[in-house]
Amino acid sequence: MQSSNLDKKVLPLSPSHVKKHNTTSTPRSQNHLSVVRDTTSSPSQIHRQEMSAKDVSQDDQNKTCISPAAKTDVPGEANFHQPNAAVSQKPDGENKSVDTESTSKDTQEYGFWPVLKNPNFLALWGGQVFCQLADKVYLVLMIALINTHFQTGAQTISAWVSALMMTFTIPAVLFGSLAGAFVDRWSKKMVLVGTNIWRGILVLIIPSLLWLTQDWQPIAMLPVGFVIILGITFLVSTLTQFFAPAEQAAIPLVVKEKDLLSANSLYTTTMMASVIVGFAIGEPLLAAADQLWLLLGGSDGLGKEIVVGGSYAIAGLILLLLVTNEKPHAPTKESPHIFADLRDGLRFLGKNHRLRNALIQLIILFSVFAALTVLAVRMAEVIPNLKPQQFGFLLASGGVGIGLGAVILGQFGQRFSYTHLSLIGCVGMVASLIGLSIFTQQLWAVLPLVMTLGIFGALVGIPMQTAIQTETPTEMRGKVFGLQNNVINIALTLPLGLAGVAETFVGLQAVFLGLAAIVFLGGLLNWYISLSSVD
Repeated sequence: MQSSNLDKKVLPLSPSHVKKHNTTSTPRSQNHLSVVRDTTSSPSQIHRQEMSAKDVSQDDQNKTCISPAAKTDVPGEANFHQPNAAVSQKPDGENKSVDTESTSKDTQEYGFWPVLKNPNFLALWGGQVFCQLADKVYLVLMIALINTHFQTGAQTISAWVSALMMTFTIPAVLFGSLAGAFVDRWSKKMVLVGTNIWRGILVLIIPSLLWLTQDWQPIAMLPVGFVIILGITFLVSTLTQFFAPAEQAAIPLVVKEKDLLSANSLYTTTMMASVIVGFAIGEPLLAAADQLWLLLGGSDGLGKEIVVGGSYAIAGLILLLLVTNEKPHAPTKESPHIFADLRDGLRFLGKNHRLRNALIQLIILFSVFAALTVLAVRMAEVIPNLKPQQFGFLLASGGVGIGLGAVILGQFGQRFSYTHLSLIGCVGMVASLIGLSIFTQQLWAVLPLVMTLGIFGALVGIPMQTAIQTETPTEMRGKVFGLQNNVINIALTLPLGLAGVAETFVGLQAVFLGLAAIVFLGGLLNWYISLSSVD
């Protein structure tokens, strides 16, 4: 018996066969609706009557194999340049219960609503809200403990805080890449839940450790309690290095590719809101927590730790609801040594020029905002009616701008390619930096310019982060995101150290113009690489 076209449908198809089949089957009907109706009625029933039970079982297995093949029909490069083009075509056999109108509606749903309907994303996002808030308030808590227990009236707090910040930064440099390699070997959900629970425990045991060691002799002229704070800070920061790549790797596991831009926009908005809220209300929030704890009959000074440690714990409990559908890592496929995984990540970045380009864009972006953090202090000093310690107002306007940019991207960014969004962002950042070089002492101009810089910065950072997620295979995401966090943290030290020195010698105007030139060159590089990849 000669095989018919209907028989061929149940065979495992390669991407090219899927394309060919879809192309040749279209002329049989006048419109798409009739095609769906034909394939969802009698043909499949007639075909099943001619098959044995074993053949029917084999038919079901083959149908499940068609979908992955169809999804590979759109290459990763097309996804990088055309985020909306990656629409997989399902074989006829999979459309039995799919209504044409609902399918058309799903393909047109963009913005925040599709990701907000995703319960797994909501669990991931809810965990991020509490975790990010705890991260920001943690530093405020440590400074409050230093001020209460260790600083004397004749001392400045700057030296204590500098030691604390250095301790918090060192794990990012030491363990950023290693943590990403381990994340690829472990369950993402386990890492997300475990790191938050352990950070919460570490914060909650601080009061007990300080009470037990209050009469101990100093270690190298440092109070034992302060050494304990440094040690716990080091451990908390180390756990954060595992949490960050696991979080980035989990997003593509629970969000469809067409919704990644909106998901990353929500994450960026949440991160910037936590920065603004955490640093702005951190101190009054901790003070209110202490007062409430005393009213409830608790001992003095425990409310602050309960708020921070409890926020970490709540984040961990929320993330228990997350379902990532990860496949367990096969022991036979594990690399013999963790450094082999690091080499794999570096080789992957070396071979993929689009990933390298996106990483370069992110490094430039974070470097500009790191420099702005230092320059904001000087601007607050030279702007009339503003004090140096009020530089936070300038940074807050930048955070508001990034949040606005993230909202705009999440709602409308899917209509544009990542390359075009990044180019628009670079042009806007260059214009904003040139404007800041002109209006360095006018508050009415500086605030909107810094906000505009944040808006266009979001147009660079969020699409590039989304591009890295879509371009990186699942088994490589932990390594790549670990390397990304490590490289960015190392790169940030240069502008933080040089921006203040450069401003001292050449002035604010020249430094802003120099930053504008760097962003302009980065935008040109991005455009050139995108054109080369298309050719």
